[in-house]
Amino acid sequence: MRQITLWNKIGLSCLVVVLVFQGIVSENTIKAFSKNLSRTSQYKSQVVQQFEISMWRQHSKILQQSSNQASGSHKMISDSKLDNEAKPVQAKKKTLSVKVMATGYTAGYESTGKRPNHPQYGITFSGVKVRRDKDTVSTIAADLKVFPLGTILYIPGYGYGVVADKGSAIKGHKIDLYFKTIKQVYKEWGKKEVQVQVIRKGNGKLTEAMLKELGKAMEVSKEIPDNLWEKAI
Repeated sequence: MRQITLWNKIGLSCLVVVLVFQGIVSENTIKAFSKNLSRTSQYKSQVVQQFEISMWRQHSKILQQSSNQASGSHKMISDSKLDNEAKPVQAKKKTLSVKVMATGYTAGYESTGKRPNHPQYGITFSGVKVRRDKDTVSTIAADLKVFPLGTILYIPGYGYGVVADKGSAIKGHKIDLYFKTIKQVYKEWGKKEVQVQVIRKGNGKLTEAMLKELGKAMEVSKEIPDNLWEKAI
């Protein structure tokens, strides 16, 4: 009987030892699992954090590129606007517009009192010969106090005229336009009040060389060349 009781105690002790051992193992397993779980959570947190940082950097880069593109577009628009605003400055100089009474005249006796055998027939006050050229420039007469010699006018219906002559009856805002014949005077002009453009005011001088050079230049460009402005007149 005592022997049975002893074995029961031994068996109970072994059971207790086994249970304690299992408890220790289970506790260690739980601790290890918890530790691994904590490490996994930390790793996931780090991964998420790195991903968020990467996404933020990418987003910032996209925003910067968009900002640069917008800035470039704004600059292009601004430059374009400046270019458009600069165009009027680069345009041709504004010309003075003057209303005058224009009368046709010839180099003949009816207008100048000179006949073809006169040594000064067809010679203007400036010294150049009278000239009528619809395609380039013609000589005209004016009040030299208003339009000095060398003044270039654009007369609608007549063309470009350069002041080369004067007349005793030409005072104030009056000009005489040269024609070769009386027939042309009556047919093409007569007497009209017109609004002329002062292309360039003369300096009181006009020579054959200047007139010829101006005429040649206008044959090419059909207008008064800027680079000939000071040189020709």
